[in-house]
Amino acid sequence: MKVNIYGLGYVGSVSAACMANHGHQVLGIDIDRGKVDCINEGISPVVEPGLRELIHRVTKAGTLRATIDQIADADVSLVCVGTPGRDNGSICLDYISGVAEQLGEYLRLRPSYHVVNIRSTVLPGTVETLIIPILERKSGKKAGCDFGVCMNPEFLREGTSIYDYHNPPLTIIGEIDSQSGAVVEALYTGIAAPLIRTNLRMAEMIKYAGNAFHALKITFANEIGNICKRLGIDGTNAMEIFCRDQKLNVSSSYLQPGFAFGGSCLPKDLRALLYKAKELDLDVPVLGSIMASNENQMDEAYNLIKKTGKKKIAVLGLSFKPGTDDLRESPIAELVETLIGKGHQVSIYDQEVSPGRLSGSNKAYIDRTIPHISCLMKNSVEEALEGSEVVVIAKRSLEFEKTLGILGNGKIIVDLVRALPRQTDLDGHYEGICW
Repeated sequence: MKVNIYGLGYVGSVSAACMANHGHQVLGIDIDRGKVDCINEGISPVVEPGLRELIHRVTKAGTLRATIDQIADADVSLVCVGTPGRDNGSICLDYISGVAEQLGEYLRLRPSYHVVNIRSTVLPGTVETLIIPILERKSGKKAGCDFGVCMNPEFLREGTSIYDYHNPPLTIIGEIDSQSGAVVEALYTGIAAPLIRTNLRMAEMIKYAGNAFHALKITFANEIGNICKRLGIDGTNAMEIFCRDQKLNVSSSYLQPGFAFGGSCLPKDLRALLYKAKELDLDVPVLGSIMASNENQMDEAYNLIKKTGKKKIAVLGLSFKPGTDDLRESPIAELVETLIGKGHQVSIYDQEVSPGRLSGSNKAYIDRTIPHISCLMKNSVEEALEGSEVVVIAKRSLEFEKTLGILGNGKIIVDLVRALPRQTDLDGHYEGICW
């Protein structure tokens, strides 16, 4: 394919060299004459292991060259310009807006189909609300009809970028339409990695979610390491052992958006660790923020219910997770307490919880949190739903799914655990907490 790459910084120069090495005809475009000259002389404009040799090889082979002028003939344009951060935390979109202006003019003069593929890191919605309008205004054409648009985030780490290009964890293509996505997919023929084609905003979001998680992992490991150091434990060894658990620790377990956590372990053990850090005179702001964030998620759930303007609420589920009757520090119980305190009429059904069978610390907790729970508990889903205006799904259950899948009468469903199928709509009477 013929590929134009706008921006010959780190991402642009690595992408250009690797694509040219795969046999694509690549033209690098940059306003910096120094970078352009470096490429044309077979020299890397950035310091990166192996890149100088690769650029020398592909420029000699004639599959890569660079210019400060726009060239008309290409199948796809990759936008790899910088989006630097400002002092207030926002990102500067001046460079990417400028390239969009140039590409709009380019599209106006080009009679055949062309795809604009964004590799620069931009916040969700940027392609739809900023880049596409510029392209359409300047070209006089319609995105998704006259030309294509994709968002194709990169996962290149400095120091290992050439390896990362050929061995990415994922190839993600956010597309305005299937024709656009097919063109970009063809760029990566021969790359052995799972390929996901999705929408533009999802592709933009995945890049930020990944980087935020990487930052979280680093600071989490540092805080655990600091505690280990004070206790005479090897923090590196502790995290090596921690990471050997790939069922729970390093896995998709718990990485499920939804309601707050609770139960007899997580809150108690987190508080104990924070108390020990305090005893050691250690500041652990990441660990210290977890409980506050958990409280915020309970507030999010209440606000979804409050937004309906309804007062009669059926809550399906009470224990903190499926398969147990454990009510200790159940966030659902706390949500019920909030609803009652705000004047809502609440009915509750949980097939695994019977007030008459509660005992020990479980009974003590619920007596302290919702002492009149027996008056609120119902014997069936149908009994709990009777007279309700809003149904809150607080726990996954096949029983709930079967009942609510045929629910009518204008009841509003607030789903806190993604209990219903993803395509659920119920004529606009369905609301998920994170979806």
